[in-house]
Amino acid sequence: MTGSVEGVERRGSGGPWEDLYGYARVVRAGGLAFVSGCTATVDGTVVGVGDAATQARTAFGIALDALGDLGVPTVNVVRTRMYVIRRDDADTVGRVHGELFGAIRPAATLVIVAGLLHPDHLVEVEVVATVV
Repeated sequence: MTGSVEGVERRGSGGPWEDLYGYARVVRAGGLAFVSGCTATVDGTVVGVGDAATQARTAFGIALDALGDLGVPTVNVVRTRMYVIRRDDADTVGRVHGELFGAIRPAATLVIVAGLLHPDHLVEVEVVATVV
């Protein structure tokens, strides 16, 4: 899905929930690009079942690929959010964030939540970047 209304560009990834739930993978509006929540679901299958680090890397990879499709580099990331269902995985997910964004240092939030959409999801992430 690609669409543009008065300077707003929306792009889908073909993910299983986008059409059902009515959202785009990434929305570019003015000087910002917003990436919807990303999990470790690839081609309908959860990657890294039971492994929060693998899920975090996969989810952030999906988010960064969505930005890349708009021509937005990782260094433009200004905000991240991480949702983790197991408190014991918080440090692991935070360290993956550090590997990917340590030199950039975006504003970040890590929240422990009761659950995510699929029972095998351990991590969901969101990313916001500036568009130059």
